[in-house]
Amino acid sequence: MHASAPRAPLWLRFLSGPDIEELGITSGEIIEAVEGVVAAHGRGETVFEPRVHLVPDNGGAGHFNVLRGHVSSLGDHGVSGVKVVGDFHPNYRLGLPSELALLTLYDPATGVPQAVIDATFVTEARTGAMTAVGARHLARPGSRILGHAGARGTAFSNVTMLDSLFDLDEIRVTSRRPESREEFARRLAEHTDTPVRVTGSVAEAFDGADILVEATRLTEPAPLLHPGLVGAGAFVVPYGTVSAVSHDLLDAVDKVVVDDWREARSGRFGALRHHVDTGRLSADTLHAELGDILTGRRPGREDERERILLWHRGLSILDVAVGHLVLERARSADAGTLLRYR
Repeated sequence: MHASAPRAPLWLRFLSGPDIEELGITSGEIIEAVEGVVAAHGRGETVFEPRVHLVPDNGGAGHFNVLRGHVSSLGDHGVSGVKVVGDFHPNYRLGLPSELALLTLYDPATGVPQAVIDATFVTEARTGAMTAVGARHLARPGSRILGHAGARGTAFSNVTMLDSLFDLDEIRVTSRRPESREEFARRLAEHTDTPVRVTGSVAEAFDGADILVEATRLTEPAPLLHPGLVGAGAFVVPYGTVSAVSHDLLDAVDKVVVDDWREARSGRFGALRHHVDTGRLSADTLHAELGDILTGRRPGREDERERILLWHRGLSILDVAVGHLVLERARSADAGTLLRYR
């Protein structure tokens, strides 16, 4: 009988929010990581399951999203990951982000855990980067006015990453609470030379805008984004958890693009949930997945006057890609805390 080899200890790296901030990862690096994994998805180099929801008995305060994914093109033989992110809209009353997240990364060859990461920043950054990647390929290059509805969660990354890609003349921001939108504008003004204007309504923010991003935090559906606000050549990104989109919005859109069609059809939340459930958005009316456009399988913008809508649900593979970027940078800097797993 052969004696078993001595068991070597296994360690994983814990990275807190402050640990990640000190790494100095730039918006450009995050956009490139996200663009790379969207292209990998288009080439069939990813594996993921649609998100599932855990809705506690908490009086409607919020719910958890559980996302699972694998990216074969990362590292030596791919990286797998699972993220749990809460979506708790009243958190601002406690001085907390509405989305708090935890990401775990794994070696797909052995199942050994590699890292536990505060993914609150990862969630915000990868969502903003996905908006930016979509705009890079689908918005008019000469876009000058950005209208953004919503001031919390991923809003800051949405605006600053779009601002880094386009020569904007004006950024318009709004949200339900005046104090929230004023604070958002003040924060943006510290990070950009582009004029930031606060508006009192979604209609004022979107009217005549070249890029329209709807990231509201509604508790009940409301048609805040409707055909009358979408001008010729506009690029529209609605992704609120609870829909702020009118039922007839797609009548004014020339192309609808999603991050993943299977993901778009799953779950009980999302900006275009009603449109999918009623058949207004279907496999026949969908133009493409964004990965198909990045890999050249489908065309992106073909006309200056096209109205194009991108609905991205937030794929788990984005979390894995940005999490892997964070982990590799942390390993190089010996950042974070090593924890004995077994």
